[in-house]
Amino acid sequence: MTTHLRLLAAALCASLSVSSMVSASGSPSGDPGSSGPQTAWNPEAAARYLDRREVWWQSWDRAQKDRGTVCVSCHTQAPYALARPVLRHRLGQDGRTDPEKAMLASIVKRVKQWTVMQPFYSDIISGPGKEVEAHNAEAVLNAIILAGYDRETGHLTDTTRLAFDHAWELQSRTGPEAGTWVWQNFSYSPWEGDTSAYHWSALMAGAVGMAPDHYRDDPKIAASLALLRGYLRSHLARQPLLNKVVLLQASTGLPDLMTPAEQRQVIAQLVKLQRPDGGWSLSDLGGWVRNDMTEIDPRPDGYATGLVVLTLESLPPEARPRPAIAKGLAWIRSAQDPETGQWHAWSLNKQRDPKSDIGLFMSDAATGYAVLALEAAR
Repeated sequence: MTTHLRLLAAALCASLSVSSMVSASGSPSGDPGSSGPQTAWNPEAAARYLDRREVWWQSWDRAQKDRGTVCVSCHTQAPYALARPVLRHRLGQDGRTDPEKAMLASIVKRVKQWTVMQPFYSDIISGPGKEVEAHNAEAVLNAIILAGYDRETGHLTDTTRLAFDHAWELQSRTGPEAGTWVWQNFSYSPWEGDTSAYHWSALMAGAVGMAPDHYRDDPKIAASLALLRGYLRSHLARQPLLNKVVLLQASTGLPDLMTPAEQRQVIAQLVKLQRPDGGWSLSDLGGWVRNDMTEIDPRPDGYATGLVVLTLESLPPEARPRPAIAKGLAWIRSAQDPETGQWHAWSLNKQRDPKSDIGLFMSDAATGYAVLALEAAR
C-alpha cells in the first residue's frame, strides 16, 4: 500500500545501474548486511503474477464502478502500484505495462471527475455511512498511488496535487479523531477494520514525506499536515505492532512522527518476533481474531516479512539491525512460490481457499512487499 515511496525511488535509481551487482542468472549476487552467495529469486515470475492479478481485478464484476472505472483496492492495486514500477526497471522493460496504464487511467479519471463520481460503496446496498467511508478511503489511496508514480519523473503532476487536495478536504478537523479520515470499515483487518484509519494515515504521511517537489513543505498543507502528525503521535500507543511498523517506515521520510525511543522500541520488538527461519508472521503483529473464529495461520508470510524488512532497510545505517535484515531477505528469497511467482499470505478475517481469486488477496500484498524489500536491498 506507500509509506514506502523512498524505498521505491531508491530501488528505481539502483536498478538503472546494478549490472555489476547482478549475476549471470539475473539475480543479485549479494545484499548489504549479508555475506556469501544468495538464493536466486525470479523477478519475471513475480511480474507475471502481479500483472495477472491486476488484469483479473480490472475485469472482476465486483470491481466495476461508476463511469467505467475500477475500485482501488487496498490488497491488490495499492501493492501493485508500488511494486510494478520497481519490477519494470529491474527487468529493463520500457514504459508502463498495459495493466498499469489501465489502472492509472481509471484513477486519473476518478480524480478529475471527483465531484460527479459515485463512491465505491453506497449506503443503500452496503449500510449507513459506507459512502462517506468509501469516499475518504479512495481519496487517500488515489493520492498515495499517484504520488508514487510521480517519483519516476521527479515532479508532482497537477492531477496528483488534485488528488491530495481531495484527501485533505475530507480529513477530520475536530474531535478525538482529528487528523485522520473516516475509513472504510467492513471488519476486515488489516486494511478495512477498526485500526485501519491509523494504518492508512501513516501511509499517507509517508506519501507526503516522499512526494516530489518538496510537497511536504507547501504552506497550503501545513495545517493539514500538522493535524495528521498530531493524530499519529497521540494515537500511537494503542496501535497494533503492524501499524507501528508502518509509522516507523513513514518516520524515515517525514520528521516528528516518532521519538527515537519509540523507534528503538518498535525495532526491538520486531527483532524479538523474528522467527528462527528469518521470517515474520502477520499473526504476531496484532491481536487479531478472525470473524469466523477459525485459527489464524501462524506461519511466516510474505506480507509481514516483506513489510518488516522493507521498513528496517529504510532506517539510517546506524539504526539498522543488519543480522535481522539479512535473515529476513534470505527468507523472502526462499519463500517465492516456484510455480506461480507469488509470495503467500493468509487472511486475518476468515478461512479462505488460498487458490481462489479472493483467497489470493493477501498474497497480492505479500508479493508486492516482498519485491519492494528485495529491490530496496540492492
